[in-house]
Amino acid sequence: MNSKIKTIFITGCSSGIGLVAAKGLRDRGYRVIAGCRKPADYERLVQLGFDTVLIDLDDANSIEQAAKQVLSLCNGTLFALFNNAGFGVYGSLMSISRAQLESQFSTNVFGVHQLTQLLLPVMLPHGCGRIIQTSSIMGFISTPGRGAYAASKYALEAWSDALRLELRSTGIKVCLIEPGPINTAFTRNVNQTEQHQKVENPPIAKRFALPPEAILPCLYHALESPSPKIRYRITLVTKVSAFLKRLLPDKLMDLILKNK
Repeated sequence: MNSKIKTIFITGCSSGIGLVAAKGLRDRGYRVIAGCRKPADYERLVQLGFDTVLIDLDDANSIEQAAKQVLSLCNGTLFALFNNAGFGVYGSLMSISRAQLESQFSTNVFGVHQLTQLLLPVMLPHGCGRIIQTSSIMGFISTPGRGAYAASKYALEAWSDALRLELRSTGIKVCLIEPGPINTAFTRNVNQTEQHQKVENPPIAKRFALPPEAILPCLYHALESPSPKIRYRITLVTKVSAFLKRLLPDKLMDLILKNK
């Protein structure tokens, strides 16, 4: 790219990982375009000095309008897209309706696909760039009560793997960030389908939870290294779980995960 200042569009900037990433990257010298869903968060991000775009990943028209705004703001010099926004539907699979499952995938997968499809063409001519997704520990393991959310993150991981291979000769790198327990509003905002038996994080997750700032070194490396990692596992819980997933037979993993 000709411009020394690199522009990145980040979705889900109202709080947590997205807000921390937006602030950290701006302090690092990036031009950040911040995406959020709620008008109140839009006003707050504008007051913080960000170029801000309203985007609801569960709404195809909203994504299309947001992409047009981003393209206008970046003037053809978008370096990176950080697909961070997402939410969780928790509850036993038999308690989740088709509409709820569709909404889960609409935000966490279909919206990511549409947004990337709309913004990628402006990145390709430069022969460099990054597309980064916030996945989850649930992108490679699934536990009772989190099946819908895990299914959407498994899908996002497969989608990212295919995109990475399809873009291998373009100079654009595709990376996944896989947080485990992070202290954000995500868990409080989960859509619980069974109020009488809410899905709670196990004590070990709470014990090893990290602040959202823990993602920043990995995010910087993903954006700036000439050879970024394919997957960045953030917390000890995520790293240990990935190791056990590779090492142990499925039935033993089931015994470990059945009450998680």
